[in-house]
Amino acid sequence: MNPRNIARVGGLALTTALLVGVSAPAMAGSFYLQEQSTRGAGRAYSGEGADTGVQSLWWNPAAIARSGRQAYVGAHGLILDSAVDDRGSTINYNLPAPTPFPAGTILTGSTPVGGNPHVHDVVESGLVPNFAIAQPIGDRFTVGLAVQAPYNFTTKYEANDFARYDAMTSELRSANIGLVLAAKVTDWLDVGAGFDAQYVKAKLTSAMPNLPTVTGVAGAPTAAGVPVFLLPAATDGFNSLEGDGWDYGWNVGAQAHFSKLDLGLSYRSKIEHDLDGDINISGLTGALAVANVAANGNANFNTPWFATLSGRYHVNDKLTLNAQVNRIGWSEFDAIRVHYNTTDTAIVQNYKDVTTGAIGFDYAVDPTMTVRGGIGYDPTPTRDGQRTARIPDGDRMLYSAGISKTLGSVTFDGAVTYIDIDKSKVVETRDVYGNGVAISNILAESSGSGVGFSVGATWNF
Repeated sequence: MNPRNIARVGGLALTTALLVGVSAPAMAGSFYLQEQSTRGAGRAYSGEGADTGVQSLWWNPAAIARSGRQAYVGAHGLILDSAVDDRGSTINYNLPAPTPFPAGTILTGSTPVGGNPHVHDVVESGLVPNFAIAQPIGDRFTVGLAVQAPYNFTTKYEANDFARYDAMTSELRSANIGLVLAAKVTDWLDVGAGFDAQYVKAKLTSAMPNLPTVTGVAGAPTAAGVPVFLLPAATDGFNSLEGDGWDYGWNVGAQAHFSKLDLGLSYRSKIEHDLDGDINISGLTGALAVANVAANGNANFNTPWFATLSGRYHVNDKLTLNAQVNRIGWSEFDAIRVHYNTTDTAIVQNYKDVTTGAIGFDYAVDPTMTVRGGIGYDPTPTRDGQRTARIPDGDRMLYSAGISKTLGSVTFDGAVTYIDIDKSKVVETRDVYGNGVAISNILAESSGSGVGFSVGATWNF
């Protein structure tokens, strides 16, 4: 292949590689954060869809139908310990042979990716705020407003880390503004519906391997043609993408309240995101130099839908048992679709739908104080053999404890959660330039754990 054609084809494909990291680890599966309630955090989010009040709005819009006038503000701090270790990552090259090799000869070879083989604190710690308010209208209806941050993460690798060709900086920020209308249909049935406006901002960077100098020995063919010696390039190229956009979704739900049992059922739609932004590629040399570019581009991807079934059983005046099952439609995140100039490309993600679950309890110590606890299971939607360095994700268990204290018209909540993340294999084969010239083979192992601290207050007025 002509070196200029290598650069031309590679330049178009480079932009798609920038977006592979839109999915990255949060403290629920992949890039989803379920830290939307301080009360819920104390019981591992085990009864939110069936509980009442503004703190349950993310899980069920019917939750405010009989809550009265309320306002809530909360914050969740996540302290994370994570590591990704190289287990033999390589780069394979397929390059046009120099003279005196016959025209059309392709030299092949593989080299270790090199760099720091142990990366600690890949996932950054952070703070997640949320807010909600409810206002009754007459005897039957209540309107609500909630501001949440359901998709947020930051992962970072340095320029000398082994994973640099797969990922360096990956940042995703979101803000979800939800408007809700809930109604009391009967003395036991409530329904609700909501509209969501969701803002997403992303920044993604990675290194790009410049092509090595190749030499060979004629007359000693291998299965690939001719044995090759690779002299690695002294520097890497660099690429980045920054983009943002507003997109929209909806949610519906119902709650049934009986003497000892509360049930909740809800559905939150997927959101089809379209991000507009800037693409920058720099530092490529030799035949790839013409691929250096600063341009506009856009990417489309879907966030998942959620179906939630929740129950709360009041054993007596003090003890309530909670359980919740969520089916999360991560298969909607099947690909990232990129448009750049006249090129349209789809990068397959192949996420799978997952079912999460949690059980917990609330115990009223006295009329002003409640303690709670819970255990949750949250499997990763990423598939073995298709997990990138931007997604060092694994199945996780949540162990939570919390407390509420009411002083006058204000209830204060606090919670702590320990998150145990299974070790997982990071395996990703990626055609860096889209034409077979350089193929990155990431082979690594990830591990991690975290502690979450939640505080909040709810006003009844």
